[in-house]
Amino acid sequence: MAVTNSHSTSTTQEAAELIGRMERVPVSRFHGKIVGTLGAGTFFDAFDIVSIGAVLSAVSATYGLTSSEAGLLVSAGFLGQALGAIGFGLVSERIGRRPVFLASLVVMGVFALISVFSWSSDSLGAIRLIQGFGLGAEAPVASAMLGEFVAARQRGRVTVLYKLASPLGNLMTSLTAAVLLATFADENAWRLLFAIGGAPLLVALVAWRTLPESPRVLIRRGQLAQAEAVVASMEKAAGVVPGQSRVEQSATADVAVPQADLRSTRLAELFSADYRRRTLMVWVLWFTVFFVLLGATSWMPSLYIKTAGVAPSTASLLSAVVTLAAIGVIILVGNTVDRTGRRRWFLIGYATALVGAVLATVLAATGNLHTWPALLIAGGIMLVGVSGIDPLVYAYTTELYPTRMRAWGVMSASSLRGFGAVAAPTVIGWILDSEAGVAGVFGLFTACLVVGLAVQARSVSRPARPPSRSSRTSRGAPRQKHRGASSDGRREAAVGAGPAGRRGARARTGHLPPSSREISAQASSTCGRNSLTSRVVGNSMAGTAMLTAATVVPDASRTGAATERSP
Repeated sequence: MAVTNSHSTSTTQEAAELIGRMERVPVSRFHGKIVGTLGAGTFFDAFDIVSIGAVLSAVSATYGLTSSEAGLLVSAGFLGQALGAIGFGLVSERIGRRPVFLASLVVMGVFALISVFSWSSDSLGAIRLIQGFGLGAEAPVASAMLGEFVAARQRGRVTVLYKLASPLGNLMTSLTAAVLLATFADENAWRLLFAIGGAPLLVALVAWRTLPESPRVLIRRGQLAQAEAVVASMEKAAGVVPGQSRVEQSATADVAVPQADLRSTRLAELFSADYRRRTLMVWVLWFTVFFVLLGATSWMPSLYIKTAGVAPSTASLLSAVVTLAAIGVIILVGNTVDRTGRRRWFLIGYATALVGAVLATVLAATGNLHTWPALLIAGGIMLVGVSGIDPLVYAYTTELYPTRMRAWGVMSASSLRGFGAVAAPTVIGWILDSEAGVAGVFGLFTACLVVGLAVQARSVSRPARPPSRSSRTSRGAPRQKHRGASSDGRREAAVGAGPAGRRGARARTGHLPPSSREISAQASSTCGRNSLTSRVVGNSMAGTAMLTAATVVPDASRTGAATERSP
């Protein structure tokens, strides 16, 4: 027994040491390659997702579809994405991020090429349904994987900039569709656009040769030698001597993070006392944002054509203009989010989108939305608002769960994205075929945004409550008190219990769950730059599994635990 305990302690300390080393590696060309590979997959993911919307009018003309039937066709692909997010989430937790990412690219590319030869709307819908399995898995897996390579202090900016691949993919789709629709007949144009969607197969070849498995996943699975090799590569690329960041074992003696992070997990843990509040909040966030974003993106080109009477190629160019504006907003968010925090941008994005949705509803109800400038301005404001939230949703969600649960958390939330996306095109098609028309569509978007904004605003304004007694400290860990800093001035950050911990529970801009970046900033300033404890204890994405008892869960009758406890 003594030998077993000694081995377990040694493994725990080695895992903690690896995590600490990773947290001190600055962004380098190694991370650039990771971002490039994952970003290429996300680029073509976005390209394929919106391609059906860009040429929906042409597909409808080919197969003689009504608005309701066209909506069902679009929804088929989103249904596949929802199912793929869940199915690949199960697989990702068992076999790792890398193989699932590769598989998603293969499914995306193969079925994009098969869709070129569809012979009816039913066959195209079935093919898009299967392709959706790959599309639904790629972005969540890539986002989780990227977050596990980047240190917490830089994760927000890197993740948001990586997510630029998504609107860039949308932009490429709009521009390519505009050229094809202006050059070829409707049927040839959309088939050629779908053929370009086979490009993920090339990305899969590159990723298979160059993309390593997430070191945090390797640590969780006990494959420390492989994790050591990846971390050493990161240090070498950054000009850090491998092992230079090692610390005395005594520095990690009280850190129980790796042992907790190595535990197995299951979907039901998302609804445990420690995580259910944040899970439900995140689900509302994902559903409302992507119901509006994907629903509007799928239908806006057709609305330009039907409502404003523009040519299909012009409709694609107008969509490209909105996408360019969204890219500008995402760049702004990416360069400020690590200073301002995630939650402030959530409120700004929701409020901006709501202004556009209300404006479009009023204009449509009064008969003044029949020109393309009016539709471009009102619809554009709405889309730019939710587009600014889009990358933060991924970054924020990955920071709310430890490594062993991260894919579960992101994949389950992404399934809500998929279900919202499934509902939106079909419901919009029904509304367009009804007397409510365009005013009803934007009225629905308005209602959805009001719900999302209300949940976020209530979470920010709700007073903080002390964590439950059982979740104030990790098992066997001493209660400590650290001094931390935030934009509101220096304050106490709780790692243990006590009045200081409860005061430290207050998040920087409100009372949503503080992200791991914010927690890490407090712990790092306290424990010192070279302390492993400052990197490990302050970091859920570094394998701490929300070790800080200051985590405040919104709208909770009791807060979720910020610590991982051994079973």
